[in-house]
Amino acid sequence: MKKSVLTRYRVMAYVTAVMLLVLCTCMVFKYGFGTGEDITFAVSQAHGVLYIIYLVFAFDLGSKAKWPFGRLLWVLLSGTIPFVAFFVERNVTRSVAPLVSESEPAAVKA
Repeated sequence: MKKSVLTRYRVMAYVTAVMLLVLCTCMVFKYGFGTGEDITFAVSQAHGVLYIIYLVFAFDLGSKAKWPFGRLLWVLLSGTIPFVAFFVERNVTRSVAPLVSESEPAAVKA
């Protein structure tokens, strides 16, 4: 498996996790204090789009790492629970790192 598959999963895991924390903060302000309805809408839309990208990258990684369905489902859902994505990302990186090939084939010169 190429290193780029793991790298793009890791980037999207962090981005999705941070956006989820920002969304939770916005929801507290919206429902707790009655302010920030517009920013909450924008953040929720951005998180939704980023989560879809995260799903694609996580599914790609899971299919290449040949994960069982239960593990794949847990990784896919981790982007919806605050703080969990950070821990799942560390666990996934440790387990997938041995599968990553460091050497990429050299370019053939014509």
